[in-house]
Amino acid sequence: MPLGVVMKGIGGFYYIKSSFHGIIECKARGIFRKDDIIPLPGDKVSFSIIDTNKNTGLIEEILPRSSELVRPAVANVTQLVVVVAVKSPQPDFLLLDKMLITASLKNIKPIILFNKIDRSSGQDIERIKKVYENTGYDLFFLCAKSHEGFDDLMGILKENITVFAGQSGVGKSTILNRLAGAAVMETGEVSDKIERGRHTTRHAELLELSNGGLVVDTPGFSSFELTGVELNDLELHYPEFINHLGRCRFNGCSHINEPDCVVKEAVENGDIDNERYERFVHFYSLLKKQKDQRYRK
Repeated sequence: MPLGVVMKGIGGFYYIKSSFHGIIECKARGIFRKDDIIPLPGDKVSFSIIDTNKNTGLIEEILPRSSELVRPAVANVTQLVVVVAVKSPQPDFLLLDKMLITASLKNIKPIILFNKIDRSSGQDIERIKKVYENTGYDLFFLCAKSHEGFDDLMGILKENITVFAGQSGVGKSTILNRLAGAAVMETGEVSDKIERGRHTTRHAELLELSNGGLVVDTPGFSSFELTGVELNDLELHYPEFINHLGRCRFNGCSHINEPDCVVKEAVENGDIDNERYERFVHFYSLLKKQKDQRYRK
């Protein structure tokens, strides 16, 4: 039975890319609806051919998923590229760190892409680098207008399923258009008044690049909730914390109020960026409040 990858799903029809049959329009077997299973873009599936003339078929099996995202609804993602505009709109580092934590939670490799570098000074870029230099995350700096940085970006997309995410108006769709060499995604201008872009992405769809990589755009976020993270596990989603964990004076140290905390010492010494640490404290407080509310019910 032939295998393929779901590229998109619209109105109960799923478009499967197969190396032998090309693009096949398929419906899913009724058993999937019965079991409340919906094929997602990125799913690896086996299918049968119903009509060779019309290139139609039927999804027979969905192979096990290595990862799954809800927004966008995509399976088997290997990389999450978080796009941040250096300016216009101003970077939302709280949103960025939420996405990095989510990627870690889903076992997806996070990559930070700073766009619109032509609108900022070298000093601004160096300050941004300093915040994330000890995290181990891959950092890319891009100018969509001049194509600066695109060759390096194409290199990391090869043979991966990569989701692009970020604030509205940071240039995700413009970047994907450049990568694909065609206007495959609609783009939205940033409002001068509120510095927000129009949401231009309507559904999850895999876009194939010339190097074999698959990418998907997402709706632009004005907010993004941190879900699925346990309070005591938050520290594990900060790569720059890892070498310091287990060395504090108290077991179960929250790295906030306790004395002789090695993480706080690393912040004071500059080994951990203070801005990142303050956002950790913010997230910890939110998760603790949520946990306390659950126990009161």
